[in-house]
Amino acid sequence: MRGRDKVLLGALAGAGAIWGTRAYLRYRRRIGLADRVVIITGASSGHGLLVAREAAEKGAHLVLAARKAEDLKQAEAELLRLGARSVLSVPTDVTKPDEAKNLIDRAIERHGRIDILINNAGIITVGPVESMTLDDFHQAMATNFWGVVHTTMAVLPQMKAQQFGRIGNVVSVGGLRAVPHMLPYTASKFALSGFTDGLRSELARDNILVTGIYPSTMRTGGHTHAWFKGKQEDEFTWFALGDSLPLLSTSAEQVAHRLWQAVCDGEPSVVVGWPARALVLLQNLLPNEIAEVIALADRYVLPASENLDAPAKQGQDLEGTVPNLLNRAVPAKARPGTA
Repeated sequence: MRGRDKVLLGALAGAGAIWGTRAYLRYRRRIGLADRVVIITGASSGHGLLVAREAAEKGAHLVLAARKAEDLKQAEAELLRLGARSVLSVPTDVTKPDEAKNLIDRAIERHGRIDILINNAGIITVGPVESMTLDDFHQAMATNFWGVVHTTMAVLPQMKAQQFGRIGNVVSVGGLRAVPHMLPYTASKFALSGFTDGLRSELARDNILVTGIYPSTMRTGGHTHAWFKGKQEDEFTWFALGDSLPLLSTSAEQVAHRLWQAVCDGEPSVVVGWPARALVLLQNLLPNEIAEVIALADRYVLPASENLDAPAKQGQDLEGTVPNLLNRAVPAKARPGTA
């Protein structure tokens, strides 16, 4: 046998051993959702509500958190109507440590334990860096990073005491590759990505497994909740198209399904959607070239840096400025406030 053949066989054997080990670990770690106590933040609409629906279908006891009590009650009523075993809604601003702790305390008071925490709450502000203020960066970090830290640190004593837990952090592909005109969001998601990876390493010895979920943009109507600065109508248009068209975004149901697969299997991370997977692959293979392409896109494709001092507008106030095809691109059941 020639040396090249030996190397090839050795590589194949090594790949097979790695694959077999991963499959064995997934099998050993796999859990079901029946009778599990699950907390989901940002659960009143969109992706968070879809994550809650799937958990409810599999028999979990749900604890829902979001800022607006009225929206939470609507989500709770919908889940109970669909057959959820039990639903507790706790209005929570995760940027405030006391409210995050209250969420954990209420869940333990109701169920005696917490098995799974899904950190899904997040905010997005879109526009050129010149339009951003320090407050924009502080607000993004407060929700997207510190909100996760607050709930995680509050739940850890209970999970460590029972020597079991699963934590799923919805990060985004924006936590792996910087996205122009979304710098506060991207910076906060990079911080969350590092927190998730480090937390995984330190908690595994306590049988607490942390999973990072890195989806493409999702078709949930999220562009209506994002905030826009600079040339607001143009910023809304490009973001809404990327957030809505099937070729550029990912089904929110698919992301919710892959989230639960990864969390229940105790996987370290999962990248969801072909646009995200392609971007990560290209970023790893051609980092400098991808950086150049993205810089060119910022220069020639994205809106110019104008109207910089105008206050931010939310997407729902800009919806009339883009074609109606966006409403057709987003499934009704994924939109906020719909069943």
